[in-house]
Amino acid sequence: MKPLKERNQATVGAATLALIVLSSLAVFFSDDLPIIGTGTTYSAYFSEAAGLADSNEVQIAGVKVGEVSTVVLAGNQVRVRFKVRDVRLGDQTKAAIGIKTLLGEKYLSLEPGGTGAQDPGETIPRTRTTTPFDVNTALGELSKTVDNLDTTKLAESFKAVSDTFKDTPEHMRGALDGLSALSKTISTRDKALAELLANTGKVSGTLAARNDQIVKLITDGNLLLAEIQRRKDAINQLLRGTRDLANELRGLVDDNRTQLKPTLQQLEKVTAMLQRNQDNLSRGLAALAPFVRISTNTTANGRWFEGYLCGLLPPYINLGPGKTNGLTINPDGCLPPISGGGR
Repeated sequence: MKPLKERNQATVGAATLALIVLSSLAVFFSDDLPIIGTGTTYSAYFSEAAGLADSNEVQIAGVKVGEVSTVVLAGNQVRVRFKVRDVRLGDQTKAAIGIKTLLGEKYLSLEPGGTGAQDPGETIPRTRTTTPFDVNTALGELSKTVDNLDTTKLAESFKAVSDTFKDTPEHMRGALDGLSALSKTISTRDKALAELLANTGKVSGTLAARNDQIVKLITDGNLLLAEIQRRKDAINQLLRGTRDLANELRGLVDDNRTQLKPTLQQLEKVTAMLQRNQDNLSRGLAALAPFVRISTNTTANGRWFEGYLCGLLPPYINLGPGKTNGLTINPDGCLPPISGGGR
C-alpha cells in the first residue's frame, strides 16, 4: 500500500473535500437520518392553515411529542410536515389543528389509529384532517360584512315584503311586522353595531399584544396553586393546631371562670374609681411638677445635692460707720418657685 504522500495529491484533496462536505451534510440533517435522527417526519393535507406555523407543538392526548416543520401551500390545500419522537402512528391516524391558547396560538393534534403503520412517505389525506373555527377571523369577517350592508335598503326590502303580505292571515302579518320592526331596529342601531364590532377588534388586538403577560399570569397562577397543593398538609396541620389552641383556651376560660369573675369585678371597680378621680389625679400631677423640677435641679450637677438659701441675709447690708455705700445682695427679695411644670 502506497504512503499517502506518494499518491496523487489532487485525488487525495478531492476525496478529503468530499468527505468534509458529506460530514457537514450529515451533521446538518442529522435529525432526518433514519438511524441517528431524533424523530420521524410525516405530512398531512389540510383545507387551510388556520394559523398553524413552524415550530408549533405536535400533541397526542395533550402531551407534546414533536413539532411542526413546515407549512406550505400545495395547490388549493395546505401541506403540513411535522416530526414526532418515540410514538407509533397507524395507517388511520387523524390530524387536527387545535387552539392552544385563548389568544389564538395553534398546535397540531394527532389521534393514532389503524392496525398498520403510517408510511412516512404517504401524506395523510384531507378526509382524516380537520381545522378549527377561528373566533377572531369570524368576528373580523362579520365586521366587514356588516360594514358592507346597506341598512336603508334592507329596511326598505323588509317593508316591501310586509306590504306584499299585508292581506295574509293574522299570524303571518304578525311575523312580518316583527321582521319590519327588526329591520328598523338594525337600521337605527347601525352606528352602534359598527362601533361595537370595532371595539371588539381592538379588544382582540390588545389581548394578542399582551399574550406573553397573560400566559405568564396564568403560569404564575398555576405555580401558586401547585405550591398551595404541595403545602396542603402543612396548612391543614396549622389549621388543626389553631383549632386545638382555640379549644384549649375555651376550656381554660371555662375552668377558671369562677376564679376570674371576682378578679374582673374588682378590676372594674378600680377602673371606675380611677375614672371618677381623673381630675384629682391630673391636679396632683400638675402640683407635683415643681417639686420634681427643683429636685432634679438639686442633683443635676453631680453626685451631690446643690442648693441655696434665699432670705438668710437681708437685701441690703450696711458695711459700718463711715461707709457711705452699703452692700446690695438681693434687692428683689425671694420669689416663690414657678409652678405648672414650666421652666
